[in-house]
Amino acid sequence: MKGIVVSNKMTKALVVMVYRKEKHAIYKKAFQIRKKYHAACSDSHKFKPGMEVEIISCAPVSKTIAFKVVE
Repeated sequence: MKGIVVSNKMTKALVVMVYRKEKHAIYKKAFQIRKKYHAACSDSHKFKPGMEVEIISCAPVSKTIAFKVVE
C-alpha cells in the first residue's frame, strides 16, 4: 500500500495514512476512505511528514505495529 507519512515522532516507527476509494453498494456513489497504520522502520527521522512511502504487512512487531516500510 502507498500512503503519506503523518507522524515520525516514534524512534523506530511511522504513522502512515492510506487513502482508498470505494463505491456505495446501493447508491453507487464513490467515496474516499482513509486509515492510519503504524509501520516499523529502522530510522524514522529520515522520513518527514508529507512524504509518500510504501508499506507491506509483516508479522506483528508490537501491539499496534503490523506493517513495515519498504525502502
